[in-house]
Amino acid sequence: MPSRIADNLSRIQQQIADAASRSGRAASDVTLVAVTKYVTADMANELVEAGCLELGESRPQELWRKAKELSNPDICWHFIGHLQRNKAKRSLPHISLLHSCDSNRLLAELNRLAIGSGGKIDGLLEVNISGDASKHGFQPDEMNAIVAGLPDLSHVRIRGLMSMASLGGDRDAARKDFERLRQLRDQLADHLPSGVSLSELSMGMSRDFEVAIEEGTTLVRVGSALFEGVDV
Repeated sequence: MPSRIADNLSRIQQQIADAASRSGRAASDVTLVAVTKYVTADMANELVEAGCLELGESRPQELWRKAKELSNPDICWHFIGHLQRNKAKRSLPHISLLHSCDSNRLLAELNRLAIGSGGKIDGLLEVNISGDASKHGFQPDEMNAIVAGLPDLSHVRIRGLMSMASLGGDRDAARKDFERLRQLRDQLADHLPSGVSLSELSMGMSRDFEVAIEEGTTLVRVGSALFEGVDV
């Protein structure tokens, strides 16, 4: 029998499809990242068994532990929290997409580590679009200079932007934040250096992912809604 978690996943997937349809898009245009930071590896594995292979963590230690315990090679791990530079080396081998490239120092360290390993790192630039003092990320007015310098990072592939809505806002306030991030992406796209892409937008969580989809996001980070009715 399907578990409560599998039922929740099915419901969220339908909500994603409905929101995409309302905005003239296909459900396949939006990737669900299931945020597993507050649940056990067994609970996360229920999502995997139900077909959700894009999992997100925001704490390095949890990423390391779950990546070890969940051995399915098809899982794609997204890191969505602030990544301290001293934890980057151990974390990067597990990460398919780093949503939170939030400083020049982190970008430089990622590039150094990638050069050393002979690989490439896929990431998103985190933008503090709401201006909340507690949030990490670049300020919107910094972004032209940041993007212009991306070609210097030979082993970091920036694929888009990430942000969170204001902590104290409602869905209308979230919509305005998401609209601002999309508009910023579109403005930056007019002057991208060669080889740089901003095709991805990561915005929207359990309380506002449908609004984010209507405003153009390609990645939604959903956690608590997937575990409603489950003792975590």
